[in-house]
Amino acid sequence: MVEIQLRGRGIKDERVLDAMEKVPRHLFVGKELEDRAYEDNALPVGEGQTISQPYMVALMTELLELKGGEKVLEIGTGSGYQSAVLSLLASDVYTVERIQSLGIKTGKLLADQGYGNVHTVISDGTLGLPEHAPYDGIIVTAGAPKIPIEYTDQLKINGRLVIPVGSRYSQALYLVKKTARGIEKSVSTGCVFVPLIGKAGWDETEIY
Repeated sequence: MVEIQLRGRGIKDERVLDAMEKVPRHLFVGKELEDRAYEDNALPVGEGQTISQPYMVALMTELLELKGGEKVLEIGTGSGYQSAVLSLLASDVYTVERIQSLGIKTGKLLADQGYGNVHTVISDGTLGLPEHAPYDGIIVTAGAPKIPIEYTDQLKINGRLVIPVGSRYSQALYLVKKTARGIEKSVSTGCVFVPLIGKAGWDETEIY
């Protein structure tokens, strides 16, 4: 997976590649999908959510440019796989999940696997997590109709936000940098994520 799907497709950050080599992806999918865990595909994890394809996890993580010691906010805990990767690269990871049953299950899995610097919170992730702000990096694993101002407000100066933005069925992956001069945005690639539901995202009635 690492050599062909990640390094072979242009992921260069050795810390990211090393973290993804260490995190056992099959532990973050259901038993019935374990034999497909290392395919370069998104897979269902229940509650209408997915575990992102390994390449997208690596790309989004690489865009954060983590050096170690950072405080990172993840929006959309889901399976916990992205959280586990981030835990090996940052000092503290705060991850927010809106679906209570999924958040409880994944929080226990992460704790049982020893990812002790991951802090799982069940809340409306579209509002960020202001009580622990500011963050060095914010990563959003669901597609938003726009970039919530809550996220840029909760970034440190020189912090980075990685977020898919677009329609319900197709998005562009944005890298947002907060500088002393203001906000800088660039587009990395096209992507498709489950919708970011909440007060500052999609209304649930708009998508189902």
